[in-house]
Amino acid sequence: MNGLLLTDGYKTGHHQQYPKGTEEVYSNWTPRSNKYAPKGCDKVVSFGQQYVMQWLHDYFNDHFFSKPKEQVCNEIKEELSMYLGAEYDVSHYEKLHDLQYLPIKVKSLPEGVEVPIRVPMLTVVNTNKEFYWITNFLETILSTMLWQPMTSASIAMQYKRVFKKWAVLTDSESLAFIDFQGHDFSMRGMGGFESALSSGMGHASVFLGSDTLPVISGMRKYYDAKGFVVGSVNATEHSVMCAGTKDDEIGTFRNLMTTYPKGILSVVSDTWDLWKVLTDYLPKLKGEILARDGKLVVRPDSGDPVDIICGELRQVGGVKPQEKGVIELLWDIFGGTINKSGFKVLDPHIGAIYGDSITTERAEQICQRLHDKGFATTNVVLGIGSFTYQFNTRDTFGFAMKATSVVVEGERREIFKDPVTDDGVKKSAKGLIRVDLVDGDYILVDQVSKEEEDNGELKVIYNNGEFLNRITLEQIREKINGCIGF
Repeated sequence: MNGLLLTDGYKTGHHQQYPKGTEEVYSNWTPRSNKYAPKGCDKVVSFGQQYVMQWLHDYFNDHFFSKPKEQVCNEIKEELSMYLGAEYDVSHYEKLHDLQYLPIKVKSLPEGVEVPIRVPMLTVVNTNKEFYWITNFLETILSTMLWQPMTSASIAMQYKRVFKKWAVLTDSESLAFIDFQGHDFSMRGMGGFESALSSGMGHASVFLGSDTLPVISGMRKYYDAKGFVVGSVNATEHSVMCAGTKDDEIGTFRNLMTTYPKGILSVVSDTWDLWKVLTDYLPKLKGEILARDGKLVVRPDSGDPVDIICGELRQVGGVKPQEKGVIELLWDIFGGTINKSGFKVLDPHIGAIYGDSITTERAEQICQRLHDKGFATTNVVLGIGSFTYQFNTRDTFGFAMKATSVVVEGERREIFKDPVTDDGVKKSAKGLIRVDLVDGDYILVDQVSKEEEDNGELKVIYNNGEFLNRITLEQIREKINGCIGF
Protein backbone atom coordinates (compact mmCIF):
# COMPACT_ATOMS: atom_id res chain seq x y z
CA MET A 1 0.00 0.00 0.00
CA ASN A 2 1.21 3.47 -0.88
CA GLY A 3 2.81 5.07 2.18
CA LEU A 4 0.83 8.26 1.58
CA LEU A 5 -2.38 6.42 2.47
CA LEU A 6 -1.26 5.95 6.09
CA THR A 7 -3.39 8.81 7.37
CA ASP A 8 -6.95 9.99 7.88
CA GLY A 9 -8.73 11.26 4.79
CA TYR A 10 -9.14 14.77 6.11
CA LYS A 11 -5.37 15.13 6.56
CA THR A 12 -4.97 15.24 2.77
CA GLY A 13 -6.19 18.83 2.67
CA HIS A 14 -4.56 20.26 5.77
CA HIS A 15 -1.44 21.48 3.94
CA GLN A 16 -3.76 24.04 2.32
CA GLN A 17 -5.54 24.98 5.54
CA TYR A 18 -2.72 26.15 7.81
CA PRO A 19 -2.13 29.93 7.79
CA LYS A 20 -0.17 31.25 4.85
CA GLY A 21 3.51 31.28 5.71
CA THR A 22 3.37 28.34 8.13
CA GLU A 23 6.87 26.96 8.60
CA GLU A 24 6.68 24.61 11.56
CA VAL A 25 4.14 22.42 13.38
CA TYR A 26 5.16 20.97 16.74
CA SER A 27 3.06 18.24 18.36
CA ASN A 28 3.25 15.94 21.37
CA TRP A 29 1.90 12.50 22.29
CA THR A 30 0.33 12.40 25.75
CA PRO A 31 -1.76 10.03 27.90
CA ARG A 32 -4.53 12.34 29.11
CA SER A 33 -6.62 10.13 31.41
CA ASN A 34 -6.68 6.74 33.12
CA LYS A 35 -10.40 6.72 33.92
CA TYR A 36 -10.96 3.70 31.65
CA ALA A 37 -7.79 1.87 32.68
CA PRO A 38 -7.68 -1.05 35.14
CA LYS A 39 -7.57 -0.06 38.79
CA GLY A 40 -4.05 0.72 39.89
CA CYS A 41 -2.79 1.85 36.48
CA ASP A 42 -1.88 5.34 37.61
CA LYS A 43 1.04 5.73 35.23
CA VAL A 44 1.80 4.67 31.67
CA VAL A 45 4.80 2.61 30.61
CA SER A 46 6.90 4.28 27.95
CA PHE A 47 7.27 1.58 25.32
CA GLY A 48 7.02 1.18 21.56
CA GLN A 49 8.47 4.43 20.24
CA GLN A 50 11.56 2.87 18.68
CA TYR A 51 9.48 0.06 17.17
CA VAL A 52 6.94 2.45 15.68
CA MET A 53 9.53 4.84 14.24
CA GLN A 54 11.54 1.97 12.74
CA TRP A 55 8.36 0.51 11.23
CA LEU A 56 7.32 3.90 9.82
CA HIS A 57 10.80 4.60 8.46
CA ASP A 58 10.95 1.20 6.76
CA TYR A 59 7.43 1.47 5.39
CA PHE A 60 8.02 4.84 3.73
CA ASN A 61 11.31 3.61 2.31
CA ASP A 62 9.72 0.46 0.90
CA HIS A 63 6.38 1.88 -0.22
CA PHE A 64 7.14 5.46 -1.21
CA PHE A 65 10.73 6.66 -1.43
CA SER A 66 12.05 3.55 -3.21
CA LYS A 67 9.24 3.56 -5.78
CA PRO A 68 9.38 5.68 -8.95
CA LYS A 69 8.03 9.15 -8.15
CA GLU A 70 5.67 9.19 -11.11
CA GLN A 71 4.22 5.83 -10.12
CA VAL A 72 3.48 6.55 -6.45
CA CYS A 73 2.41 10.15 -6.94
CA ASN A 74 0.16 9.41 -9.89
CA GLU A 75 -1.39 6.57 -7.93
CA ILE A 76 -2.21 8.83 -4.99
CA LYS A 77 -3.43 11.58 -7.34
CA GLU A 78 -5.86 9.20 -9.01
CA GLU A 79 -7.15 7.80 -5.74
CA LEU A 80 -7.56 11.12 -3.92
CA SER A 81 -9.17 12.79 -6.93
CA MET A 82 -11.88 10.14 -6.83
CA TYR A 83 -12.02 10.25 -3.03
CA LEU A 84 -12.46 14.02 -2.80
CA GLY A 85 -14.44 14.50 -5.99
CA ALA A 86 -11.99 16.98 -7.55
CA GLU A 87 -8.56 16.82 -9.10
CA TYR A 88 -5.97 16.53 -6.35
CA ASP A 89 -2.66 18.40 -6.56
CA VAL A 90 0.21 16.12 -5.49
CA SER A 91 3.05 18.61 -5.89
CA HIS A 92 3.76 18.59 -2.13
CA TYR A 93 4.04 14.80 -2.25
CA GLU A 94 6.36 15.01 -5.24
CA LYS A 95 8.64 17.35 -3.30
CA LEU A 96 8.65 14.92 -0.39
CA HIS A 97 9.67 12.12 -2.75
CA ASP A 98 12.50 14.29 -4.07
CA LEU A 99 13.73 14.74 -0.48
CA GLN A 100 13.94 10.94 0.01
CA TYR A 101 13.45 10.97 3.79
CA LEU A 102 10.88 11.97 6.39
CA PRO A 103 11.81 15.55 7.42
CA ILE A 104 10.88 15.20 11.09
CA LYS A 105 12.59 15.23 14.45
CA VAL A 106 11.14 12.90 17.06
CA LYS A 107 11.99 13.17 20.75
CA SER A 108 10.98 10.60 23.34
CA LEU A 109 11.19 9.76 26.99
CA PRO A 110 13.27 6.63 27.66
CA GLU A 111 11.45 3.39 27.00
CA GLY A 112 10.90 1.30 30.11
CA VAL A 113 10.08 4.16 32.48
CA GLU A 114 6.67 5.00 33.94
CA VAL A 115 5.12 8.32 33.07
CA PRO A 116 2.34 10.13 34.98
CA ILE A 117 -0.93 10.92 33.26
CA ARG A 118 -0.86 14.23 31.33
CA VAL A 119 2.92 14.17 30.84
CA PRO A 120 3.98 14.07 27.16
CA MET A 121 5.98 11.01 26.14
CA LEU A 122 6.95 12.01 22.60
CA THR A 123 7.22 15.12 20.44
CA VAL A 124 7.30 15.47 16.66
CA VAL A 125 8.29 18.54 14.64
CA ASN A 126 9.12 19.08 10.98
CA THR A 127 12.75 19.95 10.18
CA ASN A 128 12.16 21.56 6.79
CA LYS A 129 9.91 24.63 6.48
CA GLU A 130 8.44 23.39 3.23
CA PHE A 131 7.05 20.30 4.96
CA TYR A 132 5.24 21.94 7.88
CA TRP A 133 2.26 19.73 7.03
CA ILE A 134 4.00 16.41 7.65
CA THR A 135 3.99 16.57 11.46
CA ASN A 136 0.28 16.09 11.82
CA PHE A 137 -0.03 14.16 8.56
CA LEU A 138 1.79 11.44 10.52
CA GLU A 139 -0.40 11.84 13.61
CA THR A 140 -2.84 9.14 12.51
CA ILE A 141 -0.32 6.36 11.92
CA LEU A 142 1.66 7.26 15.04
CA SER A 143 -1.50 7.18 17.13
CA THR A 144 -2.64 3.93 15.52
CA MET A 145 0.61 2.20 16.35
CA LEU A 146 1.69 3.76 19.66
CA TRP A 147 -1.33 3.40 21.92
CA GLN A 148 -1.46 -0.40 22.04
CA PRO A 149 2.12 -1.32 23.01
CA MET A 150 2.05 1.38 25.69
CA THR A 151 -1.35 0.27 26.97
CA SER A 152 -0.44 -3.43 27.08
CA ALA A 153 2.90 -2.75 28.75
CA SER A 154 1.16 -0.58 31.37
CA ILE A 155 -1.44 -3.25 32.14
CA ALA A 156 1.25 -5.94 32.25
CA MET A 157 3.08 -3.77 34.76
CA GLN A 158 -0.01 -3.76 36.99
CA TYR A 159 -0.17 -7.56 36.83
CA LYS A 160 3.47 -7.76 37.83
CA ARG A 161 2.88 -5.44 40.77
CA VAL A 162 0.01 -7.66 41.95
CA PHE A 163 2.15 -10.79 41.69
CA LYS A 164 5.06 -9.16 43.48
CA LYS A 165 2.94 -7.83 46.33
CA TRP A 166 1.57 -11.27 47.14
CA ALA A 167 4.80 -13.16 46.47
CA VAL A 168 6.61 -10.94 48.97
CA LEU A 169 3.99 -11.95 51.55
CA THR A 170 3.72 -15.65 50.72
CA ASP A 171 6.95 -16.78 49.01
CA SER A 172 9.67 -14.18 49.21
CA GLU A 173 12.29 -16.72 48.11
CA SER A 174 10.67 -17.13 44.69
CA LEU A 175 10.46 -13.58 43.39
CA ALA A 176 12.26 -14.56 40.18
CA PHE A 177 9.25 -16.74 39.35
CA ILE A 178 7.17 -13.59 38.88
CA ASP A 179 8.79 -12.98 35.49
CA PHE A 180 6.94 -16.09 34.26
CA GLN A 181 3.80 -15.85 36.39
CA GLY A 182 2.00 -13.69 33.82
CA HIS A 183 1.99 -15.53 30.48
CA ASP A 184 0.77 -13.99 27.21
CA PHE A 185 -2.07 -16.08 25.73
CA SER A 186 -3.57 -13.24 23.70
CA MET A 187 -2.54 -13.66 20.06
CA ARG A 188 -5.62 -15.50 18.78
CA GLY A 189 -7.97 -12.85 20.15
CA MET A 190 -6.14 -9.73 19.02
CA GLY A 191 -7.23 -7.47 16.18
CA GLY A 192 -4.85 -8.89 13.59
CA PHE A 193 -1.16 -9.65 13.32
CA GLU A 194 0.15 -6.12 13.94
CA SER A 195 -2.04 -5.81 17.02
CA ALA A 196 -0.79 -9.14 18.36
CA LEU A 197 2.81 -8.12 17.75
CA SER A 198 2.64 -4.65 19.29
CA SER A 199 0.64 -5.78 22.31
CA GLY A 200 2.77 -8.89 22.68
CA MET A 201 5.95 -6.85 22.71
CA GLY A 202 4.38 -4.60 25.34
CA HIS A 203 3.71 -7.69 27.49
CA ALA A 204 7.22 -9.02 26.82
CA SER A 205 8.81 -5.79 27.98
CA VAL A 206 7.47 -6.72 31.44
CA PHE A 207 7.23 -10.54 31.51
CA LEU A 208 9.33 -13.39 30.10
CA GLY A 209 6.49 -15.84 29.40
CA SER A 210 4.60 -15.67 26.10
CA ASP A 211 2.94 -17.85 23.49
CA THR A 212 2.88 -14.97 20.98
CA LEU A 213 5.78 -16.20 18.86
CA PRO A 214 6.08 -13.13 16.55
CA VAL A 215 7.31 -11.24 19.62
CA ILE A 216 10.65 -13.01 19.27
CA SER A 217 11.33 -11.65 15.79
CA GLY A 218 9.84 -8.28 16.70
CA MET A 219 12.11 -7.81 19.69
CA ARG A 220 15.16 -8.87 17.70
CA LYS A 221 14.36 -6.51 14.82
CA TYR A 222 13.22 -3.44 16.72
CA TYR A 223 15.05 -3.77 20.06
CA ASP A 224 18.24 -5.65 19.21
CA ALA A 225 17.27 -8.54 21.49
CA LYS A 226 19.99 -11.15 21.94
CA GLY A 227 19.68 -14.68 23.30
CA PHE A 228 16.53 -15.55 25.24
CA VAL A 229 13.56 -13.28 24.49
CA VAL A 230 10.46 -15.09 25.81
CA GLY A 231 9.75 -18.69 26.70
CA SER A 232 6.98 -21.24 27.12
CA VAL A 233 6.49 -24.97 27.69
CA ASN A 234 5.08 -28.01 25.93
CA ALA A 235 1.33 -27.83 26.32
CA THR A 236 -1.83 -29.53 25.02
CA GLU A 237 -5.06 -28.08 23.68
CA HIS A 238 -8.60 -29.46 23.72
CA SER A 239 -8.24 -31.11 20.30
CA VAL A 240 -5.40 -33.23 21.66
CA MET A 241 -7.41 -34.29 24.69
CA CYS A 242 -10.56 -34.97 22.63
CA ALA A 243 -8.62 -37.03 20.11
CA GLY A 244 -7.48 -39.21 23.00
CA THR A 245 -11.17 -39.91 23.80
CA LYS A 246 -13.20 -39.19 26.91
CA ASP A 247 -13.22 -42.85 27.93
CA ASP A 248 -9.44 -42.95 28.23
CA GLU A 249 -8.46 -39.46 29.36
CA ILE A 250 -6.17 -40.97 31.97
CA GLY A 251 -4.44 -42.82 29.15
CA THR A 252 -3.91 -39.53 27.35
CA PHE A 253 -2.18 -38.18 30.46
CA ARG A 254 0.06 -41.27 30.53
CA ASN A 255 0.91 -40.99 26.83
CA LEU A 256 1.79 -37.32 27.23
CA MET A 257 4.11 -37.99 30.13
CA THR A 258 5.77 -40.76 28.12
CA THR A 259 6.20 -38.38 25.18
CA TYR A 260 7.64 -35.70 27.47
CA PRO A 261 9.53 -37.53 30.24
CA LYS A 262 11.35 -34.35 31.26
CA GLY A 263 10.56 -30.69 31.80
CA ILE A 264 7.36 -28.76 32.26
CA LEU A 265 4.26 -30.21 30.61
CA SER A 266 0.97 -28.32 30.68
CA VAL A 267 -2.19 -30.38 30.18
CA VAL A 268 -5.62 -28.82 29.64
CA SER A 269 -7.77 -30.66 32.16
CA ASP A 270 -11.36 -29.51 31.85
CA THR A 271 -12.23 -30.86 28.41
CA TRP A 272 -14.88 -32.94 30.15
CA ASP A 273 -14.66 -33.07 33.94
CA LEU A 274 -11.96 -31.15 35.78
CA TRP A 275 -13.04 -32.50 39.15
CA LYS A 276 -12.75 -36.11 37.97
CA VAL A 277 -9.23 -35.40 36.72
CA LEU A 278 -8.32 -33.99 40.12
CA THR A 279 -10.03 -36.56 42.34
CA ASP A 280 -9.72 -39.74 40.24
CA TYR A 281 -7.06 -39.61 37.52
CA LEU A 282 -4.29 -37.64 39.25
CA PRO A 283 -4.38 -39.77 42.45
CA LYS A 284 -3.98 -42.85 40.25
CA LEU A 285 -1.12 -41.19 38.36
CA LYS A 286 0.58 -39.86 41.50
CA GLY A 287 3.50 -42.25 41.44
CA GLU A 288 4.21 -41.64 37.76
CA ILE A 289 3.99 -37.87 38.19
CA LEU A 290 6.33 -37.85 41.19
CA ALA A 291 8.78 -40.11 39.36
CA ARG A 292 8.86 -37.83 36.34
CA ASP A 293 11.84 -35.48 35.88
CA GLY A 294 9.79 -32.32 35.61
CA LYS A 295 6.52 -30.61 36.47
CA LEU A 296 3.04 -31.56 35.30
CA VAL A 297 0.91 -28.41 35.12
CA VAL A 298 -2.87 -28.75 35.33
CA ARG A 299 -4.74 -26.24 33.17
CA PRO A 300 -8.41 -25.55 33.86
CA ASP A 301 -9.97 -23.43 31.13
CA SER A 302 -13.56 -22.61 32.08
CA GLY A 303 -15.66 -21.39 34.96
CA ASP A 304 -14.99 -18.59 37.42
CA PRO A 305 -11.18 -18.35 37.58
CA VAL A 306 -11.11 -17.35 41.22
CA ASP A 307 -13.38 -20.17 42.40
CA ILE A 308 -11.75 -22.76 40.15
CA ILE A 309 -8.25 -22.03 41.40
CA CYS A 310 -9.01 -21.18 45.02
CA GLY A 311 -12.26 -23.04 45.72
CA GLU A 312 -15.67 -21.72 46.64
CA LEU A 313 -14.86 -21.85 50.37
CA ARG A 314 -12.60 -19.16 51.76
CA GLN A 315 -10.93 -21.55 54.21
CA VAL A 316 -9.18 -24.91 53.91
CA GLY A 317 -11.17 -28.06 54.53
CA GLY A 318 -14.06 -28.13 52.12
CA VAL A 319 -15.77 -31.41 51.32
CA LYS A 320 -16.66 -31.08 47.63
CA PRO A 321 -13.93 -30.56 45.02
CA GLN A 322 -15.55 -27.26 44.01
CA GLU A 323 -15.23 -26.06 47.60
CA LYS A 324 -11.51 -26.81 47.68
CA GLY A 325 -10.42 -25.64 44.24
CA VAL A 326 -7.45 -26.76 42.15
CA ILE A 327 -4.57 -25.73 44.41
CA GLU A 328 -5.98 -27.29 47.58
CA LEU A 329 -6.88 -30.50 45.73
CA LEU A 330 -3.35 -30.74 44.33
CA TRP A 331 -1.98 -30.22 47.83
CA ASP A 332 -4.20 -33.01 49.14
CA ILE A 333 -2.79 -35.38 46.54
CA PHE A 334 0.86 -34.39 46.23
CA GLY A 335 1.61 -32.34 49.31
CA GLY A 336 4.63 -30.08 49.33
CA THR A 337 6.56 -27.93 51.76
CA ILE A 338 6.02 -24.98 54.07
CA ASN A 339 8.30 -22.17 53.01
CA LYS A 340 10.09 -19.64 55.21
CA SER A 341 7.12 -17.30 54.90
CA GLY A 342 4.91 -19.99 56.45
CA PHE A 343 2.90 -20.78 53.31
CA LYS A 344 2.29 -24.04 51.48
CA VAL A 345 4.24 -24.65 48.28
CA LEU A 346 3.19 -27.56 46.07
CA ASP A 347 5.57 -30.41 45.36
CA PRO A 348 7.78 -29.29 42.44
CA HIS A 349 6.40 -32.10 40.26
CA ILE A 350 2.93 -30.51 40.08
CA GLY A 351 1.49 -27.07 39.38
CA ALA A 352 -1.40 -25.12 37.86
CA ILE A 353 -2.07 -22.49 35.22
CA TYR A 354 -5.31 -20.69 34.37
CA GLY A 355 -5.67 -18.57 31.26
CA ASP A 356 -9.33 -17.84 30.55
CA SER A 357 -10.87 -14.39 31.20
CA ILE A 358 -8.14 -13.26 33.58
CA THR A 359 -8.11 -9.61 34.61
CA THR A 360 -5.94 -7.62 36.99
CA GLU A 361 -8.85 -7.63 39.45
CA ARG A 362 -9.20 -11.42 39.26
CA ALA A 363 -5.45 -11.83 39.61
CA GLU A 364 -5.67 -9.83 42.83
CA GLN A 365 -8.58 -11.93 44.08
CA ILE A 366 -6.82 -15.21 43.28
CA CYS A 367 -3.69 -14.11 45.13
CA GLN A 368 -5.72 -12.82 48.08
CA ARG A 369 -7.69 -16.03 48.48
CA LEU A 370 -4.66 -18.30 48.10
CA HIS A 371 -2.96 -16.24 50.78
CA ASP A 372 -5.98 -16.49 53.05
CA LYS A 373 -5.98 -20.29 52.69
CA GLY A 374 -2.28 -20.50 53.50
CA PHE A 375 -0.94 -21.14 50.02
CA ALA A 376 1.92 -19.33 48.32
CA THR A 377 0.62 -17.34 45.37
CA THR A 378 3.52 -18.66 43.29
CA ASN A 379 1.69 -22.00 43.07
CA VAL A 380 -0.18 -20.72 40.00
CA VAL A 381 0.61 -19.10 36.68
CA LEU A 382 -2.02 -16.91 35.03
CA GLY A 383 -2.42 -16.74 31.27
CA ILE A 384 -3.16 -13.17 30.21
CA GLY A 385 -5.20 -13.12 27.03
CA SER A 386 -7.15 -10.86 24.74
CA PHE A 387 -9.76 -10.40 27.49
CA THR A 388 -7.08 -8.21 29.04
CA TYR A 389 -5.20 -6.88 26.04
CA GLN A 390 -7.86 -6.43 23.34
CA PHE A 391 -10.60 -4.94 25.54
CA ASN A 392 -8.86 -1.57 25.24
CA THR A 393 -8.83 1.43 22.95
CA ARG A 394 -6.80 4.60 22.57
CA ASP A 395 -9.13 5.99 25.24
CA THR A 396 -7.98 3.50 27.89
CA PHE A 397 -5.28 6.03 28.72
CA GLY A 398 -6.75 8.91 26.71
CA PHE A 399 -3.81 9.01 24.31
CA ALA A 400 -3.68 11.87 21.83
CA MET A 401 -1.17 13.69 19.66
CA LYS A 402 -1.87 17.42 19.60
CA ALA A 403 -0.10 20.41 18.11
CA THR A 404 0.93 23.01 20.70
CA SER A 405 3.23 25.31 18.73
CA VAL A 406 3.50 26.62 15.18
CA VAL A 407 5.76 29.07 13.41
CA VAL A 408 4.09 31.36 10.88
CA GLU A 409 6.23 33.75 8.81
CA GLY A 410 9.05 33.46 11.33
CA GLU A 411 6.86 34.11 14.39
CA ARG A 412 6.24 31.36 16.95
CA ARG A 413 2.66 30.99 18.12
CA GLU A 414 1.74 29.03 21.25
CA ILE A 415 -1.41 27.10 20.50
CA PHE A 416 -3.55 24.86 22.68
CA LYS A 417 -6.86 23.05 22.93
CA ASP A 418 -9.29 23.57 25.84
CA PRO A 419 -12.94 22.89 24.90
CA VAL A 420 -15.44 24.53 27.27
CA THR A 421 -17.74 21.52 26.73
CA ASP A 422 -15.10 19.06 27.93
CA ASP A 423 -14.34 17.87 31.47
CA GLY A 424 -10.69 18.89 31.21
CA VAL A 425 -9.35 15.67 29.73
CA LYS A 426 -8.87 17.20 26.28
CA LYS A 427 -7.08 20.29 27.51
CA SER A 428 -3.62 20.30 25.95
CA ALA A 429 -0.29 21.75 26.90
CA LYS A 430 0.62 25.11 25.36
CA GLY A 431 3.59 26.07 23.25
CA LEU A 432 6.92 24.27 23.26
CA ILE A 433 7.35 21.76 26.06
CA ARG A 434 10.03 20.23 28.22
CA VAL A 435 9.75 17.19 30.49
CA ASP A 436 11.84 17.21 33.67
CA LEU A 437 12.61 14.46 36.16
CA VAL A 438 11.95 15.75 39.66
CA ASP A 439 12.23 13.48 42.72
CA GLY A 440 11.84 10.43 40.50
CA ASP A 441 8.73 11.64 38.68
CA TYR A 442 8.39 13.12 35.21
CA ILE A 443 6.71 16.52 35.09
CA LEU A 444 5.56 18.70 32.22
CA VAL A 445 6.83 22.22 31.76
CA ASP A 446 5.12 23.97 28.85
CA GLN A 447 5.46 27.42 27.27
CA VAL A 448 9.24 27.11 27.27
CA SER A 449 11.74 28.78 24.93
CA LYS A 450 13.38 26.95 22.03
CA GLU A 451 16.60 26.77 24.04
CA GLU A 452 14.76 25.27 27.03
CA GLU A 453 12.95 22.78 24.80
CA ASP A 454 16.32 21.45 23.67
CA ASN A 455 16.99 20.25 27.23
CA GLY A 456 15.08 17.98 29.60
CA GLU A 457 14.31 14.27 29.51
CA LEU A 458 12.89 14.09 26.00
CA LYS A 459 15.75 12.94 23.79
CA VAL A 460 15.98 12.78 20.00
CA ILE A 461 15.40 9.24 18.71
CA TYR A 462 14.82 10.04 15.03
CA ASN A 463 15.97 12.95 12.90
CA ASN A 464 15.70 13.26 9.12
CA GLY A 465 15.76 9.51 8.56
CA GLU A 466 18.49 8.78 11.12
CA PHE A 467 18.04 6.90 14.41
CA LEU A 468 19.68 8.13 17.59
CA ASN A 469 19.77 7.02 21.25
CA ARG A 470 18.64 3.50 20.40
CA ILE A 471 17.66 1.26 23.30
CA THR A 472 17.74 -2.52 23.69
CA LEU A 473 15.21 -4.92 25.15
CA GLU A 474 17.64 -5.70 27.94
CA GLN A 475 17.86 -2.02 28.90
CA ILE A 476 14.08 -1.62 28.78
CA ARG A 477 13.50 -4.62 31.06
CA GLU A 478 16.09 -3.32 33.48
CA LYS A 479 14.27 0.00 33.73
CA ILE A 480 10.88 -1.70 34.11
CA ASN A 481 12.11 -3.95 36.90
CA GLY A 482 13.63 -0.90 38.55
CA CYS A 483 10.20 0.74 38.57
CA ILE A 484 8.76 -2.27 40.40
CA GLY A 485 11.67 -2.58 42.79
CA PHE A 486 13.56 -5.63 41.54
